[in-house]
Amino acid sequence: MNKRIIGIDVARALAVIGMIIVNFKVVFGANGLSWVKSVASIFDGKAAATFVVLAGIGLALMTNSAIQKNDQDKLKIVRIRIMKRALFLFIVGISYITIWPADILHFYGVYMLFVMLLLNAKKSTILASVITFIIVFPILLIFWNYETGWNFETLNYEHFWSFNGFIRNLFFNGFHPVIPWTAFMLFGYWFGKQNLHDNKFVKKIFWISLICFILIQLLSYTTILLLSGGNQESVNELTQILGTNPMPPLPMYMFTGIAVSSFIVSACILISKRFENSKLVDALYKTGQLALTFYVAHVIIGMGIIEVINSNKIGNYSIEFSVIYAIAFSFLCILFAIYWRKHFKSGPLEWVMRKVTD
Repeated sequence: MNKRIIGIDVARALAVIGMIIVNFKVVFGANGLSWVKSVASIFDGKAAATFVVLAGIGLALMTNSAIQKNDQDKLKIVRIRIMKRALFLFIVGISYITIWPADILHFYGVYMLFVMLLLNAKKSTILASVITFIIVFPILLIFWNYETGWNFETLNYEHFWSFNGFIRNLFFNGFHPVIPWTAFMLFGYWFGKQNLHDNKFVKKIFWISLICFILIQLLSYTTILLLSGGNQESVNELTQILGTNPMPPLPMYMFTGIAVSSFIVSACILISKRFENSKLVDALYKTGQLALTFYVAHVIIGMGIIEVINSNKIGNYSIEFSVIYAIAFSFLCILFAIYWRKHFKSGPLEWVMRKVTD
């Protein structure tokens, strides 16, 4: 039996912490020191992409044994488990979407169903599917208006609970739409089917992803600069199309997300293997095992505390407050994970999910 790859859980912890920073600054406020804004913006779209890629890796690790042995009975059991977990995450995400419209979990449920359709597919077919999801999105933009339903000033989505509005948000223009975001989970599934115990392969991915990330940034920056001719209005318009911002999720952003997530995961695998006995690595490893719990907790508890203290000021806090609060909350999550894992095998919400779906 292969030893658990602790670097994957370490990467999961970092992704959750990154999402907490991004979401707290979106909700509480982001005005203030420009350098703090610049540092915090590094996580925009990248932490969430990494979180989804890691979910794909998790699905691969769950299914690899049954697929390699061609154990159809075990594969059937795994398929049913994935379907149940997809439904569980969809329901959990929808249950608090009125207080957190940018939820990612209900999207997860649908991504997982697409991965389930490709469980037995060849690695080349999975990668082709990744590319397909990425390319289909800009084609849809030709026919549909991405801004339909949105008030980008308030981030409110009109008619979300109507059938057409819900489907449009889910598949096309929500915060993490199924097209093209499923590509992240499919890429993670492909990644997880590789031999992640092989240092040579992981190092190769580390360098390739780093080089790809740098090249994409350079391509994006120089293309915008050349085409705009230095005109600021043109720069703003071209950034929407050729930039690496997560909304709309165009190919530049999608490939950036894949490169960043590959870099983070491979780096975490290599570092965690080298410093396996480090207290920091152990703390992050335990935090990553409770990632689902902390994702929900940062909305219910983290945002809830500020709502109770001073709901009127939400949206008007400084970027310094948002980032410091996010770091403090993340630190408390790490301490909780260390304590919890001393007494329990899995996190509270992870335990509920396993009870319901296994």
